[in-house]
Amino acid sequence: MIAVIDYGSGNLRSVVNAFEALNQRPVVTNNPSDVAKASAIVLPGVGAFGECMESLKHLNLVEPLNEAVLGQKKPYLGICLGLQLLGEESFEQGVHKGLGWIRGRVKPILPNHKKFRIPHMGWNDVSFKETCPLFQGMNEAPVFYFVHSYQLSVEEKEDDIITATCWHGTTVTASVQKENIFAVQFHPEKSQENGIKLLDNFVKIL
Repeated sequence: MIAVIDYGSGNLRSVVNAFEALNQRPVVTNNPSDVAKASAIVLPGVGAFGECMESLKHLNLVEPLNEAVLGQKKPYLGICLGLQLLGEESFEQGVHKGLGWIRGRVKPILPNHKKFRIPHMGWNDVSFKETCPLFQGMNEAPVFYFVHSYQLSVEEKEDDIITATCWHGTTVTASVQKENIFAVQFHPEKSQENGIKLLDNFVKIL
């Protein structure tokens, strides 16, 4: 069972539809017991970092997620904010602690020219590491759909976990992998063929 975490914000239907197109039957849930039973965890995220973390705490999901992903090593896929939440803290609308699974902080994107607008919204090609399972079978520099103003800045000691980047007036973290933890800044569920291929590659990991 793939558990798609519903923390009360965002359109999860497109994520569910994408997995259903791959003959999966994901369960949308905010129930800790479903997290415990799941074979994989997907956390799609939209909205503000602090509000999302507060929702996860209010729903008593933080410890079950820690146990499932860090303890039992279940595959995890974070999408957009679901990537940023992996960091230690975020500077979006104040300072907020994250899950802390990755050594890094969420900071605003600071392009080198005003032609690169914020939020970074729209299609962007990415450069990826061929060793990352999520990008297997893709053409060089595949294009994905982004919507965000902040990015996860990974600490230099751990920057080998960055598996893809894109350029938006500065180098932007587009995906990370740390053991069983996978996360992408873009929205695969909105990225047509490449997005479906990425989700299919995630399913093959299970």
